[in-house]
Amino acid sequence: MGRYAIVAVGVAVVLGIGFWWTGSTGDAVAPAADVTAQAAAPMVDVALPEALSANAEIGKLAYDAKCAACHGANAAGQDGVAPPLVHKIYEPSHHGDAAFLLAAKNGVRAHHWRFGNMPPVEGVTDGDVKMIVAYVRELQRANGIN
Repeated sequence: MGRYAIVAVGVAVVLGIGFWWTGSTGDAVAPAADVTAQAAAPMVDVALPEALSANAEIGKLAYDAKCAACHGANAAGQDGVAPPLVHKIYEPSHHGDAAFLLAAKNGVRAHHWRFGNMPPVEGVTDGDVKMIVAYVRELQRANGIN
């Protein structure tokens, strides 16, 4: 076997391990532009609260702009795209508010769901995330997740 063939085999092995490690579908959720075209079904039914606090109203606007393309309307998730945030997994005792900030700012490696890793959310500020979390927490409480 020639020198170039050995290098080619080595590269193929490394790439194969990389695809296996990320679940062979890539390591990130599809970009928002691609996700909206898919129109995936919501994963959970979300009961809406009668009213939102002022912070949650602001959070809903930020959520709709930065999160809904992947996590769906009212944080219901999208089948095959991204998980619902109105879910027991994201209750405050398991994923505190700081976890949402870290995920938005740094991205997060997949660990509960098989959607792949979540990339960082571009252009989101700490203040945006604080309001988004207020919105998500009010949705969660309206759905019995405390």
